[in-house]
Amino acid sequence: MADPVTLPDEITEEAVRVTARDGFSLSALWLRPPAAKGALLVSTGTGYPKEFYLRFARAAAERGFACLLFDWRGIGGSAPEDLAAMKMDYSDWGRLDFPAMFEALRAGSGTDGPHLHVGHSAGGHMVGFADNHALIDAHAFICVGSGYWGNHLLWYRPAALWFWHGWGAWSLAQHGYVKRGGGWTGRPLPRGVFETWKRWCHDPSYYRRELEEKLRPHHFEDVTAPIRSFIYKDDPIATPKTGQHMLDAYPNAPSELVVASAADFGLSAIRHDGPFPKRSLAAAEPVLEWLDSFLIVER
Repeated sequence: MADPVTLPDEITEEAVRVTARDGFSLSALWLRPPAAKGALLVSTGTGYPKEFYLRFARAAAERGFACLLFDWRGIGGSAPEDLAAMKMDYSDWGRLDFPAMFEALRAGSGTDGPHLHVGHSAGGHMVGFADNHALIDAHAFICVGSGYWGNHLLWYRPAALWFWHGWGAWSLAQHGYVKRGGGWTGRPLPRGVFETWKRWCHDPSYYRRELEEKLRPHHFEDVTAPIRSFIYKDDPIATPKTGQHMLDAYPNAPSELVVASAADFGLSAIRHDGPFPKRSLAAAEPVLEWLDSFLIVER
């Protein structure tokens, strides 16, 4: 459950539905300041609902960004009533949902300023599947690292294997989707998310090898917008090694890896939740400052 957020009177909040490329209806939320100077799309990690990012979006809106949050298909407000019957693939988030959200950001932001993207975890994995990626001027990746379980921090690997071969496999067999529980604290996952994600996370290349043939067509080589990737030392999944591996999937995008520790912000932990919950929002400042730099350039 996301922390409750009180918005300043001058920032408006509007729940909307956005139609994906194949007609699927996605749940989304706009936060708009009185006079937007730029626009920001926030894409979620796997199993995280859009409401988890409200505090970060509020901070961005106070700096002049019109912010658009959304739930990927199958997650949160974009989940159908019968999740077990849902037919989809994990990469549909990038091929079908992202293009619609990129277009919605451009159409609804009300500003000619820069249109930027903050991608948390899987949000950074999916950019290269979108054929209209050029609508975004820059990407801030947060906790974006390739997911091969053998590259997780050592202490976390048993939990990852339990999720893949214990709770997740059992839940899928019993219910047709992955329920919350058994150590999985995210929202329920459709079969098509879990099975593809599991396959990628058992390949040392993650999906890099599949990009050569199985996952074509895609646009990873065509992405040229700058990427700054923020990694935290106590994150057991997105480490400096796996973070760089994901940046290498975008060979023609100017990129930079920024590694920080929780102590740098006076925090006890950040881990894979990143700077989004209340307890670690202090770590959002470098991200917001980088986004601000695009507003300065546009003046």
